[in-house]
Amino acid sequence: MRGAAASPLTLFPGFGRRVGRCAAMATVPEPVRARFIIVGGGVAGVTCTEHLAGQFPEDDILLITASPLIKAVMNFKQVSKTLEEFEVEEKPSHILEEHYPNVKVIQSAVRRLDAANHKLHTEEGTEYIYEKLCICAGARPKLIVQHNPFVLGIRDTDSAKEFQNRLAKAKRITVIGNGGIALELVYEVEGCEVIWAIKDKAIGNTFFDAGAAEFLIPQLKADKPEALLPCKRTKYTTEGLDQERKALSEDGAHGSALGPDWHEGMKLKGTKPISHRIHVEYQCEVDKIYLHDEFTASQKTSLAFSENGSEERKRKTDDESWPVYVQLTNGKIYGSDLIVSATGVIPNVEPFISDNPFDVAEDGGLKVNELMNTSIPDIFAAGDVCTVSWEPRPLWQQMRLWTQARQMGYYAAKCIAAEMSGEPIELDFCFESFAHVTKFFNYKVVLLGKYNGQGLGPDHELLLRCTSGQEYVKTVMHNGRMKGAVLIGETDLEETFENLILNQMDLSAYGEDLLNPNIDIEDYFD
Repeated sequence: MRGAAASPLTLFPGFGRRVGRCAAMATVPEPVRARFIIVGGGVAGVTCTEHLAGQFPEDDILLITASPLIKAVMNFKQVSKTLEEFEVEEKPSHILEEHYPNVKVIQSAVRRLDAANHKLHTEEGTEYIYEKLCICAGARPKLIVQHNPFVLGIRDTDSAKEFQNRLAKAKRITVIGNGGIALELVYEVEGCEVIWAIKDKAIGNTFFDAGAAEFLIPQLKADKPEALLPCKRTKYTTEGLDQERKALSEDGAHGSALGPDWHEGMKLKGTKPISHRIHVEYQCEVDKIYLHDEFTASQKTSLAFSENGSEERKRKTDDESWPVYVQLTNGKIYGSDLIVSATGVIPNVEPFISDNPFDVAEDGGLKVNELMNTSIPDIFAAGDVCTVSWEPRPLWQQMRLWTQARQMGYYAAKCIAAEMSGEPIELDFCFESFAHVTKFFNYKVVLLGKYNGQGLGPDHELLLRCTSGQEYVKTVMHNGRMKGAVLIGETDLEETFENLILNQMDLSAYGEDLLNPNIDIEDYFD
């Protein structure tokens, strides 16, 4: 070390060396201490880091991330009580250090956690000692099969870029899954046939009912309009980081999750001179995957692409040869150039749970209580890596969305600060009622409360209003009170419906007039 005698424990400010790097004469990096350590450079981890840095400007804060890039929330706007909009900016990690002098970003994967001794060991060999730790390590794609060169999971910017490159050479792809990534992907892909296999009766089952799915289906069959304006929400400033990306990929580490509008600025186009060409296989899953030689040896036959949905077309044998084939549980087999696995995520808990007594939820996440504490003292968790174990408010549910990642990261920082000061803290209002704004198939989509009637039982009612190609409005009613809503298109109803959901006003007297387009509902409930 320069200008200081060696010591068994190093505080990072003022020691003239980069945190976590070996001193010139040392063979083993010395332990590094920080009051707060956050693991994960996604929205949850960066949000937590920023708010802790603001509340504790004199304390050392380390953000440990496997990626050379971080995801920062920019231009945050509270649209209403629970609805929020913001941009996600992906940028080099040194930008965060420049904004917060007490923050150091360590680019390394975590190797293991020694919770009993408050120690964290990274893959580069450095030992970090924390007072409070917040795990925001996110999640990784749940691949339908491991170690298959023709199966790709899309979760972070690197895998999205790889998909773009492979799509450019493809005539047909198969997409497995029915969540947000799958919905965005099948709409955005052009110049390529898409076989879309889902286990549900309708597309977008995570977000919509069958009625909303029917409203959206025509968009899959129509030519995709040209983008007239650049996206206002997501910015990527990753120039000069190609080598770091390559090193990250070779290490097998996962970058932070994709933000909103991840596909903006990416040319998702195959080799065919076509726009949309999508065939959906409903209520099925993957039974088996064959490589080309395996399929040839099996002497099975695959089906041609079904353009018009007729049974005759579905039964036609495919004459083309493909590098990979998927056999579905409905017995059908399709060949393609690439299979995209978009069947959900698995929380990244492995480096932390080994030899540590964490309570782990059935979905694999670290259980957290209403103060974002895990089951181990001084360890918090936020974002996709965690699963709430408190009794949720009646109108809220966890869904591992980027909006909830920001909310959890912010709230975790508040909880850590409250624990440090010994002051009580109440559950943040963002957990009072579920709210999410996104875009699917070029439509604005707002989801409020129990928008699909989750957990309400069979006695709830639905009110619907639909104008083909313009808007779809659904409210979920229970005992005369609005419990949730789905708004597709420019409805301008989100704030009014949010208020009705939050105040639980008895709306029985209004009946179906609640959605009467000739009545100004905002004036109705002023």
